Amino acid sequence: MSKSISDLYKNLQNEKGIHTDFKDDMTYSDYLHLDTVLTSQHRLSGHHDEMLFIIIHQVSELWMKLILHELTSAIDSIAAGKLSNAFKMLARVSRIQTQIIQAWDVLATLTPAEYLEFRDRLGKASGFQSYQYRLIEFALGYKSKHILKIYENDPAIYNALMEAYKAPSIYDVSIKALASAGFPINQELLSRDYSVVYRGDPTVKAAWEKVYKNVDKYWDLYELAEKLVDIEDWLQQWRFRHMKTVERIIGFKIGTGGSTGVNYLKEVLEHRFFPELWDLRTTL
Repeated sequence: MSKSISDLYKNLQNEKGIHTDFKDDMTYSDYLHLDTVLTSQHRLSGHHDEMLFIIIHQVSELWMKLILHELTSAIDSIAAGKLSNAFKMLARVSRIQTQIIQAWDVLATLTPAEYLEFRDRLGKASGFQSYQYRLIEFALGYKSKHILKIYENDPAIYNALMEAYKAPSIYDVSIKALASAGFPINQELLSRDYSVVYRGDPTVKAAWEKVYKNVDKYWDLYELAEKLVDIEDWLQQWRFRHMKTVERIIGFKIGTGGSTGVNYLKEVLEHRFFPELWDLRTTL
């Protein structure tokens, strides 16, 4: 999956003529491509606050790119049995998530009246269409096939999403890590259809409970579990802040991309990515 995402970014860069072959006199601006970054905010209205709206979403997409960079590498490390390598990456993901959450506080300074001044200029464009966010959801195990239809007209993005859709999530490789450590995991889980959303399994629950009851013996698995809980915790907080910010600005209106807006955001708050890691808090 990480290779697919990497190829996606390279293809998009090539299409836009972005090069990374710098000369000896490279400057700070050259290295960061600031000429591209700082001239990519094109307001479609004359309203002052549209700049805020554009930059918040662009910055969030950059943070999501870094999340994917870390998350996909962590998946590869866990799959290879190198758990300690994944811990730093997952800790970094959690810190990035705090930055994205705080971005909602800035966007929330946009009032309903101000947003209405330029909302109609957005057409059908919507954050609901963010393919990077979908890649993050897929990497965490939340697979929804109907979402893929949004991207059918863009082969590069569609193919990257389809590959991620079929690939094991971070929880799938974590369950395999439990099996590799000798826990009696349901064998069907180890070769399952990864495009199907994982709903839980008694053998996985029993394995995690044993890890938590024998922390010293299974320290690496225990640390992995807590890193996963951190990521889900922060993601749900991000989703909640997203939902409340949308409600604050547009109420229960339909989203510009055709989603049900606040109602959709409330529904996804109910989904759990790593169910056994939350259930064991009650049963321990």
